[in-house]
Amino acid sequence: MQGAARNFFSLAILYAIGGLVLGLHMSITHDHGQMPVHAHAMVAGWLMSSVFAFFYHLFPLVGRSRLATVHFWLQGVSGVALVVGLFFLLAGNTSVEPVVAVSSIGFFAGVLLFAAIALPAIWREPAQMERRIPGSALQES
Repeated sequence: MQGAARNFFSLAILYAIGGLVLGLHMSITHDHGQMPVHAHAMVAGWLMSSVFAFFYHLFPLVGRSRLATVHFWLQGVSGVALVVGLFFLLAGNTSVEPVVAVSSIGFFAGVLLFAAIALPAIWREPAQMERRIPGSALQES
């Protein structure tokens, strides 16, 4: 695993650890006020980062592209800012609301960028990749 795949999977593991620690803390203290943060860390963080990693692992040429690097940093920075900002917002610090708003927009922009990267790749790259595989039906002679 390399490139964006490695970066996203590493980020996914960090989200999983953070989300699970928060979930355990809520369970032990019987204070579930941070449930939305836990859900965002586990779904937007762990799950989505894992899906991005899996995609870039399946399409390694795309995963080494400059756009994939931009996608990782946009998604990573905005996602972490969103989860941390939401934590403080739910703890009563309303001054971080602009951070949550901007990071939410950044996170959405990252998903749109992923769509722009992934959709062309799933329709084009498999045939291009097969040309490079010896014995493939599409191998050029």
